[in-house]
Amino acid sequence: MSVIAWVAVAVFVGAYALIATEKIHRIAAALGGAAIMLVIGATTPEDAFFSEKSGIDWNVIFLLLGMMLIVSVLRRTGVFEYLAIWAVKRAAGRPYRVMVLLVLVTALASAILDNVTTILLIAPVTFLVCERLKAPVAPFLIAEVLASNIGGTATLVGDPPNIIIAARADLSYNDFLIHLAPIVLILLVVFIGLCRVMFRSAFTYDPDTAAQLARLRERDAIKDSRLLVISLVMLVVVTAAFMVHTVIHIEPSVVAMVGGLGLLALSRLNTDAVLKDVEWHTLVFFAGLFILVGSLVSTGVIAHVSQAATEATGDRVLGASMLLLWGSAFLSAIVDNIPYVTTMSPVVADMAAAQPGDSGQVLWWSLALGADLGGNATAVGASANVVMLGMAERAGKKISFWQFTKYGLVTTVVTIALATPYLWLRYFVLT
Repeated sequence: MSVIAWVAVAVFVGAYALIATEKIHRIAAALGGAAIMLVIGATTPEDAFFSEKSGIDWNVIFLLLGMMLIVSVLRRTGVFEYLAIWAVKRAAGRPYRVMVLLVLVTALASAILDNVTTILLIAPVTFLVCERLKAPVAPFLIAEVLASNIGGTATLVGDPPNIIIAARADLSYNDFLIHLAPIVLILLVVFIGLCRVMFRSAFTYDPDTAAQLARLRERDAIKDSRLLVISLVMLVVVTAAFMVHTVIHIEPSVVAMVGGLGLLALSRLNTDAVLKDVEWHTLVFFAGLFILVGSLVSTGVIAHVSQAATEATGDRVLGASMLLLWGSAFLSAIVDNIPYVTTMSPVVADMAAAQPGDSGQVLWWSLALGADLGGNATAVGASANVVMLGMAERAGKKISFWQFTKYGLVTTVVTIALATPYLWLRYFVLT
């Protein structure tokens, strides 16, 4: 590698260390690192701001912005309070039952929508649920975002890396369901058991609080029925468009922005008030992170690592599959899994094409499982993680990098360990 490539690695490691240790705010670390990359020539303004491969992923930014607008309007209807009361009453005020319910809802919604959108919708409910239960909110938010990354693995639209993989490998929505949904169901069951152990200190049951909650009426929480109906119709339309975006050829980011702006116009709400609810800090952090990772792409660092992995495995499909699974999990824990999969897709395409028949398709499933599940390992491994941390900080419930990572790392190791025999049995033993 060139000197500039090594300098870029040093800048990236330094920025990541600052984000992890929280010596300075993560936004300052990401933007500072991005600025240094531009100054030293590791990337150019054209690459940083306009390149699809090595720049800011504006599709992700505008997808988030559009959904944040929808959530901001929804918040004013009282529907989140309604769902919070409903969930707590159905769980009889027992925190673990509430967590299981929220985890299952999150995982299912993440498969239907996508994990980022789901977190934007479920987090406001969680704040209210924990307030009602008088329980710490951090364990519930962490469990939900981990579940969202697991659940999103099951479908083409569930996790952004899957969309990238589907486009490169010409895979359909049903392909993902057939190949990944079975292992995701197993992982969810195991994860629910993990939650009982990892977050056990948060499950304190208070009979008096439960009795008070049982007397609440969900219907009383709805503040604006007209706006609720309009918002839900718009959310259904946006969701449907997400699911068929490959058929209608409209990017999810465009769908989200049209839905968000359309709902804002129909709501008749004060625009300034709605915009204040947007997680601008999170969007700026993403921009900095994309430039940091894009610089490693531009300088050839990630391609160099990928090429070395390809040469190491050769035509050994099983070895390549396992290396992709565990290697992707490791690298997705360090860099956001969206730019990682964007970079790795051409490499995997070449590896898969070199295999006879359809035997190379397992490499795509290894990449998807490794990147999606590996995103759980650290606070910056997946877009949903970053969004959740931003929402928690804004609500005054800051979750540190290591507070998230100590649970995410355990979850990643367990889920990747279970995915390993699944790939081996399904594609190498039972075929």
